[in-house]
Amino acid sequence: MNLPQAFLDRMKERLGRDFPAFLASYERLPYKGLRVNTLKISAEEFARRAPFPLGGNVGGDPACFYIEEEKPGADPYHFAGLYYLQEPSAMTVAAEAKGYGAKRVLDLCAAPGGKATQLAAQMAGEGVLIANEVNYARAKILLQNAERMGIANCAVISASPETLAARFPSYFDLVLADAPCSGEGMFKKEENAIPEWSAENVLRCAVRQRAILDEAAKMVAGGGRLLYSTCTFAEEEDEWQVEDFLARHPEFRLERMQKRYPHEFAGEGHFCAVFAKQDGETLSPKPFPVRKQREAERAFHAFEEAFFPEPLQGAVHTLADGRMYLVPAGMPDLSGASILRLGVELGEWDGKLFKPAHALAMAFGARAKSKISLTRGEARQYLRGETLSRGGPDGWCAVCVEEFPLGLGKCVDGIVKNHLPKGLRQVK
Repeated sequence: MNLPQAFLDRMKERLGRDFPAFLASYERLPYKGLRVNTLKISAEEFARRAPFPLGGNVGGDPACFYIEEEKPGADPYHFAGLYYLQEPSAMTVAAEAKGYGAKRVLDLCAAPGGKATQLAAQMAGEGVLIANEVNYARAKILLQNAERMGIANCAVISASPETLAARFPSYFDLVLADAPCSGEGMFKKEENAIPEWSAENVLRCAVRQRAILDEAAKMVAGGGRLLYSTCTFAEEEDEWQVEDFLARHPEFRLERMQKRYPHEFAGEGHFCAVFAKQDGETLSPKPFPVRKQREAERAFHAFEEAFFPEPLQGAVHTLADGRMYLVPAGMPDLSGASILRLGVELGEWDGKLFKPAHALAMAFGARAKSKISLTRGEARQYLRGETLSRGGPDGWCAVCVEEFPLGLGKCVDGIVKNHLPKGLRQVK
């Protein structure tokens, strides 16, 4: 691997006698990891059903595994949201939040969604998670992952840290700032990481991270936590950033700090610091202003009664264009942000009929009265967009691989018409 000489010189000076071991780590293939989505299946049950061999646990977490599978994203279980593919050392960051019982959580720089979906699994459906990504194109990827994992208590938004800090002072129990960085831990994973690296870029990233941390600090409630992480080894972005933050923010104390080098931990490298806000008030913004549309709600509730054995919990919010969302209790007013998702997208009302959304199936399809259970081989047909020949009552149904929803179908005379969104279908 043709690593930048300036980077090598920096690391040799920093690591001393450990530098040869660090350099040798770049001769290995990248580590790959899989995190079980415990919102849909337990780690133990997934291990029994796993479609390919699982290695040891990552960092002792029973839901996180090393894998060597070449194409783990092609399996129907992945489409069903049973697992998330994630670099192993990155899995250890959100795990730092375990045990806090946070109910108001913000992932400030959330795309593509690895840490946000891990936080959601740890929250187990309790409270509200705000997953934010300032880059709108990347926020769309975050949205897809939140939907695939079936997260019901999450809003996906796109806003600057400054906008959110003005909206949510002293509000969140937990704020995660996985800040954009120089990406030294991504050299084996991202082909552009090496040519984009420079000592000057390290300093530019440090300046940007400082600004992000200052805005993030404003949003932490009294007694809350701020998690700061990067996937780089530069002290300017890691340890020195922590030191400078504490000097600017005496209301915080450092609880712990962890740097994972690839020669010491079976991963590509990560840094994390946990700050606790020692005092201060906890404020609450206005609740989300739910928009009611009586005819649309009647149409949805008629579908709901036919499709689910029990009503779903949450407020029905209808946009002017007919799209409908199930907003969980506790969702705050998100004015000022571009909102990509509020809780779960229920579907769309066209003025006459209600059409359910794919996200509804991914979050709640396991509860549906009418379900079609497919083998993993049959599931691949569905994922290619093919119709299915299956008996069953006419109407909407949840199409599942075994008991895990993949999307929606509509039964007509024994034929299940495929309603998997075209953008999610497998080409091959």
